[in-house]
Amino acid sequence: MVTAAVVVALALSTVALCGGQRAREPRAFFTKQIGLSDDEMAAIDRGNAVVKVLSSRTPAEILLFGAVHVEGTPEAYVRLAFDMSRLRRLPGYMAVGRFSDPPAPSDLNGFSLEPDDITSVRRCQAGRCSVQLPADAMRVLQQAVDWSAADVGVQVNDVARKMALALVRRYQLEGNGALGTYRDKDRPVQVAEQFASLLSRSDALPISLPELNGYLLDYPDTTLPHESLFYWEKIDFGLKPTLRLNHAIAYQSSDPGGAAWVVAVKQLYASHYFQVALDLAACVPDTGHAGNTGFYLVTLKASRQDGLTGLRGSLVRRRVVSRTRAAQEKALTSIRMALGAQ
Repeated sequence: MVTAAVVVALALSTVALCGGQRAREPRAFFTKQIGLSDDEMAAIDRGNAVVKVLSSRTPAEILLFGAVHVEGTPEAYVRLAFDMSRLRRLPGYMAVGRFSDPPAPSDLNGFSLEPDDITSVRRCQAGRCSVQLPADAMRVLQQAVDWSAADVGVQVNDVARKMALALVRRYQLEGNGALGTYRDKDRPVQVAEQFASLLSRSDALPISLPELNGYLLDYPDTTLPHESLFYWEKIDFGLKPTLRLNHAIAYQSSDPGGAAWVVAVKQLYASHYFQVALDLAACVPDTGHAGNTGFYLVTLKASRQDGLTGLRGSLVRRRVVSRTRAAQEKALTSIRMALGAQ
C-alpha cells in the first residue's frame, strides 16, 4: 500500500476539483475530446490508470492527460493537499519549506544550490548559463560574491536565498509580471507569457475553470475566497537536483449546484528544466453509471521545458515523455489505492 506521504506529494503537484455543476459528462468527453478508445475506457473503469500524450503547439511543450476511476470520496483527496510534513518524507524530495505569511528569511533554511551550479554561476552570461536565471539575477550573484574567498558556496547560497525571498514577495505584490524573463539560453523566455499559454490548455479537462484561470492570470488584482500556500522544494529527478518555488491555492466554488473544492499548484521558478509548469486535476463525478459513488480523477500535466527542440532535443523529448507518462500512471494508481483503502 502506498504511504500517505506519497499521496500528499501527488496531491500537492496537482489540482483537485470536486463536484460542481459545470462538469461535462466525463465518458463522452474522454472519447470525443481526448480520443480514448473503448479498451482504454474499460481499463479506467477497472481501476487502471490511463495516460495519453496530447498534441502540443511546440516541441518544448509537454501535455499529458491522465485518468483513473476512484472508489472513494473527493473530500478525502482534497484533505491531503496542504500537508507539507508528509511531502518532506517523499523519496526524491531533498528538502521542502513552507513560506510564512509574510515570507521570512528563515523560511529558506535548506534552500541551496549544488556545487556544480555554484561553479557555473560565476561564468554565467546572458544566453549561456546552466542555471535557469534572468540576466539581472546573474549579475547580482556575480557582483555580490567574493569569488576568491574560501566560503564561496555559503555566499552564493545566501544571495540565492535572498533572491528567492524577494521573488516571492514581489509576486505577492505584482503577480505574474514579477516572474521576469529567463536569459540562460539563446532565446529569452518570458515566464508570464508562457504560463498563460499553458493555462489556455486547461480545456483538456472535462470541467470549466474560469474562476481559477482568472485568479492564476490576474493575481493579486482579483478576488477569490481562498487559502494560499507558498512553498519551495528541492527535488532530484534523476538528473540535476532542482530548486522550485510554487504557489498553491485552495478555494471552494460557490456553484449553485453544489460547492466544489479546487486546489492549484503553479510554478513560480525552477533552477533547471521547467521554464513553466502547471499541473491540473479534477475529481469528476461518474454520471455514466447509476448509483456509482466513485469519481474519475482526471489530470493534466503541462510544462514547457528547455532542450527539447532540434534533432538531439527530439530524442531527449521522447525519453522525457516516456518517463513522465510512466510516472503519472504510477501516481494515479497510487492515489486510487490510498483513497480506496480509507
